[in-house]
Amino acid sequence: MKKTLTALAPLLLAATLAQAQGHSDKETKADVERHRAMAAAHEAAAKCLESGKGHDACMKELQAACKNLAIGKYCGMKHAH
Repeated sequence: MKKTLTALAPLLLAATLAQAQGHSDKETKADVERHRAMAAAHEAAAKCLESGKGHDACMKELQAACKNLAIGKYCGMKHAH
């Protein structure tokens, strides 16, 4: 349950912020769909890394999944190593 709430928190925040900025329900729904797609892309990248495929291969898959979805080639997220 905690894991689900943690996963949903960014989506709820995005929806709240979108409505606060005056977005229509249609725009808010589109934002939510994009955030879910980005989350799915990152979850797939995590599973790829867990499988042992290697960082470069998994990042290439993440970049493909993120194309035209978010800002930057990492779906709006990049962390330090």
